[in-house]
Amino acid sequence: MNHRNTLLTGSVLGLLGVALGAFGAHALKSMLTETGRMDTFELAVRYQFYHALALLFSGLLEHTFNSRFIRYAAYLFLIGVILFSGSLYLLCFTHVTAFAMLTPFGGVALITGWAFLFVGIYKNYQTKKPS
Repeated sequence: MNHRNTLLTGSVLGLLGVALGAFGAHALKSMLTETGRMDTFELAVRYQFYHALALLFSGLLEHTFNSRFIRYAAYLFLIGVILFSGSLYLLCFTHVTAFAMLTPFGGVALITGWAFLFVGIYKNYQTKKPS
């Protein structure tokens, strides 16, 4: 992803995170409470929103540093949100517990994304000479 697409993707994930959070808190509250999935739904929204912000941050850094590690971090954040939050949303709406098997893979993608972001930032500042 280039920095423009990363910023747009982060914006869309943020928008959807707020919309899904509001929808869950109001329209789906009774269903999620009945099925005992309110905490699961809130976790999915929370991680989606955190990583929407991480994508926005990554997009700004991509523009500034032009680092492949930061680009990879952005991809991993997106994949992680799809697998982590997506699997939890599917679990909440379908009650098919098999979807929860995807959640750890999403978590690993998110963790790896943060590691790539660290490496991208570290490498950029390592090549700069002190002023």
